Amino acid sequence: MRYLSLCLGLHPHMLGAKSDPSRQRMPVSRRHLRVLFLSWRDHHHPEAGGAEKYLTEVAEGLAGRGHQVTIRTAAYPGGLPDEVVHGVAYSRRGGHYGVFPRALASQVAGRQRADVIVDVQNGMPFLSPLAGRTRVINLVHHVHKEQWPMVFGQRAAGVGWALESRVAPRVYAGSEYVAVSDSTRAELVSLGVDADRITVIHNGTDVVADPDARRSPTPLVTVLGRLVPHKRVELALDALAELGPQFPGLRLDVVGSGWWGPQLEEYAARLGVSGQVTFTGQVSEAEKHRLLAESWVLAFPSIKEGWGLVVVEAGVHGTPSVAFREAGGLRDSIRDGETGLLCDEGGAAFTAALRSVLADPALRDRLGEAAAAWVSRFRWSQTIDAWERLLVGPGAPD
Repeated sequence: MRYLSLCLGLHPHMLGAKSDPSRQRMPVSRRHLRVLFLSWRDHHHPEAGGAEKYLTEVAEGLAGRGHQVTIRTAAYPGGLPDEVVHGVAYSRRGGHYGVFPRALASQVAGRQRADVIVDVQNGMPFLSPLAGRTRVINLVHHVHKEQWPMVFGQRAAGVGWALESRVAPRVYAGSEYVAVSDSTRAELVSLGVDADRITVIHNGTDVVADPDARRSPTPLVTVLGRLVPHKRVELALDALAELGPQFPGLRLDVVGSGWWGPQLEEYAARLGVSGQVTFTGQVSEAEKHRLLAESWVLAFPSIKEGWGLVVVEAGVHGTPSVAFREAGGLRDSIRDGETGLLCDEGGAAFTAALRSVLADPALRDRLGEAAAAWVSRFRWSQTIDAWERLLVGPGAPD
């Protein structure tokens, strides 16, 4: 079962903001449902990321509209086994690996009854259709083909990829799917999932109290996310080492935490840029938005994302993003040449794109203004509306 740790975003040897108030808008009519979400972790987990933010917004939004919502997830140190937060019931059982079989066994035994089960498939599927006839929706942020071999050897990675690419599509053959981007939808179709069964429901954005915080007077690049290998923060450190002499005062903020953090700090030391980089660790929502507002550009060298929520969060502050063209949903959340820059694969191309944004104030301003306009169309209330239409049907908001 070691191969599970990759889809969980963890090292093989490890265990373990305020939401948009408009999401509480009540539809004219609807049928209240019992909705059970199965996810390996929740937003309160110390290793939570964008997928868990999406889950929380959807779950709390549905609960606020009168639905009975439960999230079944893995236990972790300090997490209560059962609690209710903002109207959502949390049931934490089984740990990082045991959550999958225990969730399935609980369904088979009928201990958690629901009208709809939403499996959150982060590489490893929960396989809920095997448990009975309850309606199942499979929520997929992105396909993990590129990520399996980044931690595991060829054999283990092959097993994991087989589960995701061959077993899951067969088990969910009669189920509906939700993808968070058109790119993810296309990937699922390539695995044999019927396109007509996939609904695309995008991420939203938070309403930020002070979106006009002051920009840093000196060049500042920000990386934000979990510190795990597939985020490839090393490429941002490489860019810092090369661009530092060209841009006096250039600094890099690495915002987030994860088991790969010590390796990144060692790498920064080897490059001789430790004095120019700040590893902030986890920060509050308010601090996150302050850092994004100060930044000149968001560097997002991840190998794969379903959407890239932080791109939209940066865009709220008029901060453009730089990422790779083939990194899945980032080509959907970033409009190349309009709200940010997408580059071809490779460190040289990534550094060149960052150089272009840092060196050209007019380009930076144009991209930032367009980014702010682009992301304004993504609101969590719209995400909740789309989910309720899918779950309930015509009685939900138009």
